[in-house]
Amino acid sequence: MDSGRAIYRQSASRLTVVAHLFGILAFILMLVWLLHYRGGIEYHSDNPDRVFNAHPFFMFCGFIFLVGEAMMAYKTVLSRGIVKKSIHMILHLIALCLGIVGICAVFKYHDMIHAEDVYSLHSWIGLVTFCLFCLQWVLGFSAFMFPKAAPSTRASMLPWHVSGGRALLYMAICAALTGLMEKSTFLNLKNHREARLINFTGLFVLLFGIFVDLSVALARYV
Repeated sequence: MDSGRAIYRQSASRLTVVAHLFGILAFILMLVWLLHYRGGIEYHSDNPDRVFNAHPFFMFCGFIFLVGEAMMAYKTVLSRGIVKKSIHMILHLIALCLGIVGICAVFKYHDMIHAEDVYSLHSWIGLVTFCLFCLQWVLGFSAFMFPKAAPSTRASMLPWHVSGGRALLYMAICAALTGLMEKSTFLNLKNHREARLINFTGLFVLLFGIFVDLSVALARYV
C-alpha cells in the first residue's frame, strides 16, 4: 500500500512540474502577445485596446494560472492540512480579485468603443464561470475554514467541492480559448505570425489545465 502511494505521489509530482512548465509558457506567450503585438496593458488608459488587454491578462493569471496553482498546492504539496487549506483559499481569493479587475476591464473597453456587452458565447461562459466560482469559494470557505460545517457535512461536500473545482478550471479554459479565437477572428489575422502566437498560447493554456487536472486526480490516491 505504501509503495503504491509512493508511485502515485511521484507521478503527481512529475505532472505538477509539467503543469508548471506549460503554465509559465502560456504566461510568457500571453505577455509577448499583449506587450509586443497589442501595445501593452494599461487599465487607466485613454487607449481602449490597452484597457482591453488587461482583460485576457488578469483573467488568465487569476482564473486559470492561480486557480491551477491553488488546486496543486492543496493536492500535491506535503504539509499540514491547515497550511494547505490556507494557501488554497488565499490563492483562490487573489484569483477572484484578479478576475473582478479583468471583467471590469472588458466592460470599460466596451463602454469606450460603444460596443454591446455579454453577447458572445465567450462572455456567457465567462460570466457563468465567474458566478459559479464565487459560489464555490463562499461555500468552500464557510464549510472548510470558518465557521466550518460538521465533520459529516464536510465529508459529504468534499467530493463535490473537488469535482466542482476541476470543472470550473475547464470552464475557465473554455472561456479563454473561445475568447482567444474570438479576438483572433475579430482582428482578421489569418496566417499572420500573431495568429500562430495566439494559437500556441491557447494550446499551452489547455495543456496546463490538463496536467493540473491529472496531478490532482493522481494525488487523491496518495
